[in-house]
Amino acid sequence: MLHGSTVQARDVQGGIHFHPPTAPSGPSLPVPRQLPPVRTRLVDREADVRALDTLRSGRPADAPQLMVVSGFAGVGKTTLVARWLHEQTDSFPDGQLYADLAGHSTEEGSGPVHASTVLDGFLRALGAPSVPADTAQRVALWRSLTAGLRLAVLLDNAYTAAQVRPLLLGAPTGLTVVTSRSQLTGLLADGAAVHRLNALTTESAIELLTVGGGGQRVAHDLEAARRVVALCARLPLAICLASAQLAVRPHRSVSALAESLSQGYGPLDALRVDGEAVVRTALDLSYRLLPPESAALYRRAGLLPTDRYDLFMLTAVSAEPTAQQNDTDDDAGAGAGADQAYEGYAADTDAVDLSLGTLVEANLLEETGPGTYRFHDLVRPHARRLGEEESTSRRDHALRRYVDWCLATATSAESILTPSHRTLARDYTRPRVVPSALDGPASALAWLDSHRDGLMAAVRLCAEREWHTSCWQLADAIWPLVLRLRPSDIWCESHQLGLAAARASGSRAGEGRMLTSGAMGLRDAGRHEEAADWYTRALEHATADGDTKQRAQAINGLGHLSLLTGRLDEARAHFEHSLRLWESVGYARGVALSRRRLGETELEAADFPEAACQLMRAHDELVSMGEEYEAARVEATLGHTLVLDGQHGDGTAKLTRSLAAFRGSTERDTHWEARCLAWLGEAAEGQGDRDGARRHYEAARDIYRLLAPDEARRMEDRLRRR
Repeated sequence: MLHGSTVQARDVQGGIHFHPPTAPSGPSLPVPRQLPPVRTRLVDREADVRALDTLRSGRPADAPQLMVVSGFAGVGKTTLVARWLHEQTDSFPDGQLYADLAGHSTEEGSGPVHASTVLDGFLRALGAPSVPADTAQRVALWRSLTAGLRLAVLLDNAYTAAQVRPLLLGAPTGLTVVTSRSQLTGLLADGAAVHRLNALTTESAIELLTVGGGGQRVAHDLEAARRVVALCARLPLAICLASAQLAVRPHRSVSALAESLSQGYGPLDALRVDGEAVVRTALDLSYRLLPPESAALYRRAGLLPTDRYDLFMLTAVSAEPTAQQNDTDDDAGAGAGADQAYEGYAADTDAVDLSLGTLVEANLLEETGPGTYRFHDLVRPHARRLGEEESTSRRDHALRRYVDWCLATATSAESILTPSHRTLARDYTRPRVVPSALDGPASALAWLDSHRDGLMAAVRLCAEREWHTSCWQLADAIWPLVLRLRPSDIWCESHQLGLAAARASGSRAGEGRMLTSGAMGLRDAGRHEEAADWYTRALEHATADGDTKQRAQAINGLGHLSLLTGRLDEARAHFEHSLRLWESVGYARGVALSRRRLGETELEAADFPEAACQLMRAHDELVSMGEEYEAARVEATLGHTLVLDGQHGDGTAKLTRSLAAFRGSTERDTHWEARCLAWLGEAAEGQGDRDGARRHYEAARDIYRLLAPDEARRMEDRLRRR
C-alpha cells in the first residue's frame, strides 16, 4: 500500500517537484494595535518627546530596548507615551501591545495585575494556539514568540520592577515602555533608560485650561487663570478637571473657579468626576501603598510649616515621645541650656533616610538638591490633612521638635556668621535634636536664606502656641539673616513676637535683646519714631538692670537715629557717650562700632579728614579682633569718604575691595554690595567715566529693586541725569 506522492521509473531526467494540497485555513488574526486613544493636541511636551527619541536612538543595537517614564499621578505619563508610540507605528509592523498593570488602581478590592494574567492576553493577541497554565512556561513562550518581532509594548501604571520583569521583551528588535508613579529604579539593572515627567509650564497650563469651553473667559481673566493653574500645581489631570468645570458651567467666571479651588484643601477636594475627588483618591492610594515608617514620615512632614525638608529636620520630627518626656509642657524651658551634650536620638537617621528614599521613589517627595526635598504642590495639602489626623500629643511633639531643629540650626549659623552676637542661652526639649550640617559662612548664610519662610513660620507657631522661650530665642538666633539680607518684614515681625514672648517667659536678657535688635529693624524699615521708642525702652530696661553694655547699645542706637534725621550734634554726643560706656566695661567691639558711627557723623558734616581718621581707627580695631564683616563695612565707608575728599585712587581701591568681600561667600551682604556699587558709580562719575558710572548705577539699581525700591528710584534718577 502506497500513501502520498509516489514515482516509479527506471531513469529520471530533470527535477521532480511535489506540491501537497494546501490545507484550508481560517481568517488570520489582525496585527494588534492596542494603544489607548489620545487627544489630538499634546500641550507642551515637545521636549519630552525629544527626550524619548534620544533615549531610544541611544540604545545599543544588540540590546533589548527598555524605557521607564515616571512621574506624579496625573502628570500625563500615559498620554505622552501613547501619543509617542502612535507616531512610531511604522517602526513596529508586528504590533503594539498595551496592558494596564493597575499598580495604583482605585477600585475597591483590586490591586496590581499579576504578570501571568497580562501574558495570557498578550500571547492570545499574537496568535498563540494555546497558553500554558504555568507562569514560567508563559514567560518562555512569550520570549520565543516575540523573538525577532518588531513589537512595541506599553506597560502602564506599573507598581514594582518585579511586576514588570516577566513581561520584558528579550530581543533587541522590540521596545518596552513602562509608566509608573514610582521611579522603578530596580529596572536599571535590566538596562532601563529613565525619563521623569514634570508639570507643565504656567503658559502651557493656561493653554490647556482653555480647552473645553472656557477659552474666552480664560483670555479675559489671565490673572485668575494663573491662580487656577498654580492651585492645580500645573498638573495636567487637575487642569483638565478645572477646564471641565468651566465647560459645564458656562456662566462661571475664572475668578470664581480660583476662589473655590483655594478653599479648604484646594483641588484635593474641589476637582471631582462623578462625585469622586479624583486627585485626593489618587494620592490616598499612593499613600496606602507606603510602608508604615514611610507613611508616618509623610504625615509628620505634612504638619510642618515649611516647604523645604532635609534629613536632619525629618529625623528630629520622627523621634517618638519618650516616657520621660511631657508633650504638654507650655514652654521649651524643660530642656537644658546651649552647652548641654547631646543625649541621643529617639529616631534612627538611617531608617529615616530609607523612608525618604521610599517617598522619593513613589514620587510623593521630590529631591531638589543634595539631601534636600520638597512636596509636590498638590501632595503637601494631602500630607497635611493626614498629619492633622494624628493625635494632639503626637502633632504637638512633631511641631515642637521642628522648632527645636530650627533653633539648633539657626544657632549654629549664628555662631558661624556673628559669633559676637551668640551670647544668650538656648533651651531645647529632650532628646535634643542634631542641627543640619553647616560647613562654613557661605553654607550658613545660604541655609538661613533658603529657610527664611520656614523660620518665620516657626516663630509664629511658637507665638500661637505660647512656647514663649522658643519664640524669643528663635527670633534672636536668626540675627545673621536679618543683618545680612535685610528682610525688613521678617525682622520687625519676629522681634515684635519675640519681645512679647520674652516678657511672658520672664527673661530679662531676652527682653533687652529683643528691644535693641528689634529697634534696628524698625530703623532700617524707616519707622524712626517706633525705633526711637524701642531704643528708649531698651535704655530704661538696661538702666534698671545695671547693664552698662546694653545701655551703651541703646544709646548708640539713639545716636544712629539722630544721624539719620540730620541732628548731627545730638548724634555725636550719643556716640561719644556710648563709646565711653563700652570703654568702661572693656567691650572693644562696641568701642570700634561707636568710632565707626562717629566717622559717619563727620562724613555727613563734610569733615572728611576727621571722618577718615575715625573710620581708619575703627577699621584697624575690627580687623585686630577678627571682625572681618564689620571691618568690610567700615572700609567701604572709608573708601567713599576718601573719594569725596579727592583721594580717588585710594578710595576706589577700598570700595572695590569691599565690593568683592560683600559678593564673596564669607562676608556676603547684598545690601552693602548695592551700596558699594552706588558709591563706585559716584566715584566714576566724578572722574568723568560715564560708561563706568552707568554700569555701576545699573548694577546697584537691579539689586535695590529687590531690597529698597526708594534707592532703586534714586539710581534711576542718576542714570537719567547722566
